[in-house]
Amino acid sequence: MKKFCLILTISMYSLMVFSQNTEKKLAQIPSVDLKTVEGKTFNSSQIENNGKPIIISFWATWCKPCCKELNTIAEVYEDWQKETGVKLIAVSIDDSRSSDKVKPLADGNNWDYEILLDPNQDFKRAMNVNMVPHMFILNGKNEIVWQHTSFSEGGELEVIDIVRKILKGEDIK
Repeated sequence: MKKFCLILTISMYSLMVFSQNTEKKLAQIPSVDLKTVEGKTFNSSQIENNGKPIIISFWATWCKPCCKELNTIAEVYEDWQKETGVKLIAVSIDDSRSSDKVKPLADGNNWDYEILLDPNQDFKRAMNVNMVPHMFILNGKNEIVWQHTSFSEGGELEVIDIVRKILKGEDIK
């Protein structure tokens, strides 16, 4: 019985020490090969923005809410960039048969975003995206700090508020 109590005491002490010394680790984006709209290979590990926040938006040409979200953000994106330095990367999940529609759609809507193609949906699966639109916000260390699915009017206000909180070093809840 004494042995059991001693082991229990040591175990509880170890658990307390371990839990106090452990920092909350945030998820990083996985390393997956994508394509640029020019057809060049681009690895998701190359996504960076000089220590400033990044928005990754998964979308598809056939998804009306996706296009509406990206159009809404396009109206304020230049102001966001001037204020916060945020970068938006729009990742199309269109398959290889419809990915040739991505660039004309983006150009026609004047989207000043970096557009990447995920025709095999490897990045989508690696990021656990089940439906589009699906947006992730990364802090300056490329750690995922926020994500959201679907689009609703005014949702872009929440996005920029989160970007501002990141820059101020505030917790994102």
